[in-house]
Amino acid sequence: MRAWLIALALLAFGGSAHAAVDHRAVEAQVVAAGDALVDAYDPAKGEATGDGFSDLYFNVFEESGLEADIGAADPAAKATVESHFAAVIGLTMKAAPRDRVTAEWNALKAALAAAVSLRAEMSGGWMPAFLQSLLILLREGFEAILVIGALATYLRRLGATSQLKVVWRAVWLALAASLLTAWAIAVLIKLSGPAKELVEGLTMLLAAAVLAYVSHWLFARREASRWQGYIRGQVESAVSSGQLFSLGFAAFLAVYREGAETVLFYQALLSSTPGQEPAVAGGFVAAAMALVVIYRVMRGASMKLPLGLFFTGTAVLLYALAVVFAGQGVLELQEARWIGVTPMAGMPRVPALGLFPTAETLAAQAVVLALLLPVLGLWALRRLRTTP
Repeated sequence: MRAWLIALALLAFGGSAHAAVDHRAVEAQVVAAGDALVDAYDPAKGEATGDGFSDLYFNVFEESGLEADIGAADPAAKATVESHFAAVIGLTMKAAPRDRVTAEWNALKAALAAAVSLRAEMSGGWMPAFLQSLLILLREGFEAILVIGALATYLRRLGATSQLKVVWRAVWLALAASLLTAWAIAVLIKLSGPAKELVEGLTMLLAAAVLAYVSHWLFARREASRWQGYIRGQVESAVSSGQLFSLGFAAFLAVYREGAETVLFYQALLSSTPGQEPAVAGGFVAAAMALVVIYRVMRGASMKLPLGLFFTGTAVLLYALAVVFAGQGVLELQEARWIGVTPMAGMPRVPALGLFPTAETLAAQAVVLALLLPVLGLWALRRLRTTP
């Protein structure tokens, strides 16, 4: 984990992905172009309007660097703006009535204005740069630490500490992949537009699938008495090669999913805070130290929990992350125009939970949740059989 943080710092401080962004100017450009598209909107030619909004998202909002700058300040605000863009594109593509398209466009403008204002409030001076740097790494690193800590503690509780190398090797590989991806995006091929969203979406969905699998496996073996016997009798062969691969792959995806995005956020922060490199570095170091402390506290607390409670809690945590990733992954694929968008009026929008008001994102999360039903059914049946 420390190596991951150090390597991220070296690349993040090595240069910026884009020039400083005039946030208000880009916002005005987006609003002017979007207003023109909505004024000219004809449901019979909705696909043309949808293409126009898609170009506006990729060629102005993303290409200008405003998307990355907002993401560095608040990923939830970035996801909210993205989901509104997806909703507008989805409505126009489905020839929705003008009033619905107008209402969604107004919501997008409000979300964009709020995000830009938040970004402006966090700009200027040593302390804002320090705090932004601190929060970037804490936000992006915490999810990875949750997964890695849970998997590492699982192996320790199992008595297979010699297999911890599998998890940490996966972290190293993910680190290398993250840095190469970030470098490719920023320097080599300047990956952007639908291709970038496609990579992010597929990575999130793959992470959701792997975490759901690992969670199922842990939940099915959560009973303390069964684990105690398993550990006592089979420590040397406690973890099969297939199970080790799943654990290592889960660790890899946890770091890879966060790593490249973290580097790009730091590049955006550096480009928007010229002269504040020491503040950014200070925030990074402070966050790294905080994550190390969090990891050690989590590991110590997990080792003291009753065995059954630990495995149940770990399974629930990983499954919850799988549900979140499923929603976020589908949103990215919607932005890449690989999946359609069917807005759901009246549904909440909670980016931190991967919850977005479209039929497709909600369906993906429902599928992940539905996969848990057979496990819960078997558990309930076993409880009924063992109850006197």
